Amino acid sequence: MRPSYIEVDLNNLRHNLALIRKHTDNRAVMAVVKANAYGHGLLRVAQFYEKLGVNCLGVALLEEGILLRESGITLPIVVFGGVSAQQIPEFLEWNLEFFVASPEMLEITEKICKSQKRQATVHLKLDSGMGRIGIDTEDSAKFIEDAVRAKHIRVKGVCSHLACADDPENPLTLKQVERFLDAVSVFERLGVEMPLRHLANSGGVLYFPESHLDLIRPGILLYGVYPDALSPHILDVRPALQLKSQVSFHKSVPSGFSVSYGATWTSEKPSEISTVPLGYGDGYRRQLSNCGEVLIRGKRRKIAGRVCMDQFMVNCENESIKTGDEIVLIGRQQDQCITVEELSVLAETIPYEILTNLNERLPRIYTNE
Repeated sequence: MRPSYIEVDLNNLRHNLALIRKHTDNRAVMAVVKANAYGHGLLRVAQFYEKLGVNCLGVALLEEGILLRESGITLPIVVFGGVSAQQIPEFLEWNLEFFVASPEMLEITEKICKSQKRQATVHLKLDSGMGRIGIDTEDSAKFIEDAVRAKHIRVKGVCSHLACADDPENPLTLKQVERFLDAVSVFERLGVEMPLRHLANSGGVLYFPESHLDLIRPGILLYGVYPDALSPHILDVRPALQLKSQVSFHKSVPSGFSVSYGATWTSEKPSEISTVPLGYGDGYRRQLSNCGEVLIRGKRRKIAGRVCMDQFMVNCENESIKTGDEIVLIGRQQDQCITVEELSVLAETIPYEILTNLNERLPRIYTNE
């Protein structure tokens, strides 16, 4: 196996789910496993969450849903992304639930289902302030009424997405909750059963109990990472992912020696340079050039020069390192720890991007099931 790999601690996933359930008074849980389960590995993580008894799984793409069905997953699977008309027969074939976000798509779905003499299970998507997809909450009454009356559509859920929930002080979140609840009151006026109302992403789960409603949709929080480096830590979630490698080459360089593309780093004194066999081709961010750190022998070692596609170098100063020594890029080594949140600050991005960039070139090992 390649010496650069991802290690996923399944017991930490179990711990995080239990904490989230307790924090939300045992609300029903949609475990979000889109984007390869935030870099943790779609199939293995989804199978594990099914074993832990989550209520359903959330993905972004039709293809992700099909892959889960092909792997034997029987849980309800909800596809978040925008739906095109040509995909609807496949949603029906693979027993996948999906978002319907407009009157036009509602009409198309009803027409296709009628022609196939089948029923679609859908979640109506309302826009309460995100501005991405979904009919505006103020204009949603007729949309909801038409969906309820459609003969070949089962409205299982109604949902929206919170734009600023990772900031507990942002007033938009409670405004979105209010708009959403006003909109879904139409179901009561129509005298029909209220479908599952779901609104809470990881930020909503953490900071806004008003958003928990009937079903929660935790994503990054399930994996032990906070939505933003500045998000207040109120739950003791544990990161499930570690990114590890081994020193592939080591050399001593004199003062004035330049390292990597563009010669952006030059030694100020004789130094020990170790090579890490991993790079931006694996999803490790090039923005970490000359500023990121890794752990070797329990000490932080700063990246020397630019991150390359498949390798990069670190400055071990005056300590001679051996080929094969363990490197931790994300995770803990002895009493030192490098977090996803820390890397997101250095790379001027968000924790989500750090995780989801880690691609299939990196093998994944699962522990503590």
